[in-house]
Amino acid sequence: MANHGATIEWQRGDQNFLDRRYSRAHRWSFDGGAEVAASSSPHVVREPFSNPANVDPEEAYVAALSSCHMLWFLDLASRRGFRVDRYSDAAEGAMAKNAEGKQWIARVTLRPHVIFGGASAPDDADIEALHHEAHENCFLANSVRSTIETQGSWLYRAEA
Repeated sequence: MANHGATIEWQRGDQNFLDRRYSRAHRWSFDGGAEVAASSSPHVVREPFSNPANVDPEEAYVAALSSCHMLWFLDLASRRGFRVDRYSDAAEGAMAKNAEGKQWIARVTLRPHVIFGGASAPDDADIEALHHEAHENCFLANSVRSTIETQGSWLYRAEA
């Protein structure tokens, strides 16, 4: 099986730290060379100790689930002869308290908007099956306890 890694780096700088008034901004680095500016969520730690311009772990969690679903959807659509011209998703994660009173992302809602083209047009049943199978195959969806819903839309553009 494959292993996947990331390097997470943070430095105190000249901040006191022990007074808890330190920046939560940090950097994620990945094996392919990509680097992402990260921070705690400003919903969890107020500014200026969080940087709302950076990606926070909760956003990354939602984005990772959305990306995994999309990659499976594209693969499955391709295998079935449906040409996808564009796929976008305005995914959202909803925080809640669990039975122990701890915060967690209880629900992730995917809202993919898919534009198809080409000679073969999917119908509603095809779209539902593609999303269902993408969810069933997504490694991340199979790894989490959060409820994941798909509330997508699609459009077919016939060849001109």
